[in-house]
Amino acid sequence: MNKLFICLLFCALFFTLPFASFGQVVQKQEDTTRRVAVKIFLDCRGCDMNYIREEIPYVNYVRDVREAQVYILETDQNTGSGGRQYTYTFQGQGEFEGLNDTLIYTTSPDLTGTIIRGKRTNMLKMGLMRYVARTPLFNEIEISHNEELEAEEVTDNWNYWVFELEISPRYTMEESYRRLDLNSSVQISRITPGLKFEVEVDYNYNRQRFIEDDYDTTYLRSSKSIENLIVKSITNHWSAGIMWDIQASTRNNYLFSSEFMPAVEYDLYPYSDATHRQLRFLYSAGVQFSNYIDTTLFNKKRETLYKHGLRIAYQVQEKWGSVNLSLNAFNYFHDFSKYRIELDAFLRIRIIKGLSLSVNGGAGYINDQLNLAKGELSEAERLLRLKEQASKYEIRGGVGLTYVFGSIYNNVVNPRFGNGRRGGGGGQGGGFY
Repeated sequence: MNKLFICLLFCALFFTLPFASFGQVVQKQEDTTRRVAVKIFLDCRGCDMNYIREEIPYVNYVRDVREAQVYILETDQNTGSGGRQYTYTFQGQGEFEGLNDTLIYTTSPDLTGTIIRGKRTNMLKMGLMRYVARTPLFNEIEISHNEELEAEEVTDNWNYWVFELEISPRYTMEESYRRLDLNSSVQISRITPGLKFEVEVDYNYNRQRFIEDDYDTTYLRSSKSIENLIVKSITNHWSAGIMWDIQASTRNNYLFSSEFMPAVEYDLYPYSDATHRQLRFLYSAGVQFSNYIDTTLFNKKRETLYKHGLRIAYQVQEKWGSVNLSLNAFNYFHDFSKYRIELDAFLRIRIIKGLSLSVNGGAGYINDQLNLAKGELSEAERLLRLKEQASKYEIRGGVGLTYVFGSIYNNVVNPRFGNGRRGGGGGQGGGFY
């Protein structure tokens, strides 16, 4: 028996050692290829990293911006057609210092998420070629094009006008409870470099029914609004416009309310840099007419008020992270003690290698609720938030801390059993669970 065991062990070693040696050679070749590949840091919160790794396997994806030879920042903003414009900024580091580029891809609103994902990834491929061409891996790259590609003149039959319709009904039913939610909207826009025109019509309806042995009660909440915006471009830093909002809301005690606010805005940075940095100052002043459902705390059924406001917005995206800050303040001319100040912030900071911190929050001081209905609120109105309640302040916030460590050369994608407990790398289409 011992001789048979020794014989089987010898045979196993005889057959497996060559394969193990071959595996070590292949692994060594793969490691060599990985080390000569361009190391990139992709700063993109909406990317499908699994798909990108599959489509672009000839680079190394590192987690620390300081280890990267190329830093890539993707930013995006809405277009007038309802699509999105993606801006890719390539910044060379180390041996590629000074080798920078900026590419732009614009989607149309009728494209599917799969097509957009592929086009965005192709833009990354094209931007990376100038760096890959300077490594030994250039021999592995082939460039092709669609042979049926033809130049075609585009005619815009809609003359920049875009229409968007949306409706989303929801219904819930239990033995003692019914709920109906109906949300619909219509958006109309025409956006050109010189003029921006937007109209949004919203309707929201909520009905809740409670069924018990002794009673059957239904609660309703609804709101309707029309938001109009016209903005004229003056220079690359200045613009002027009009904001005109009309609404009716059972929760806010508005049978009808109209707010007409001319405004002027100044951006410290050129508007052309909006995807990377903004510091905008917007001042508005105008009139608000309100017709209330119930008499207010100040014994008003209708009134005309004059008000003004200031909005400061700061946004920046850099290698170290991003910052979004906004400060809103306004008050009524007839009584300067009636005002509101709100601050909102979102910060995402890379602290050290693999460690990042995100913080979001907001705070507001509220002293402008002239629309509050007189009288005490019922228990149902408070619990179901059927009517606006008096409040002096509002605070909200959250924090996140992420730390990742391990191999910086693991570019392998394995989708088996979904993307596991670690998730799929963020972004749309990250995987199925």
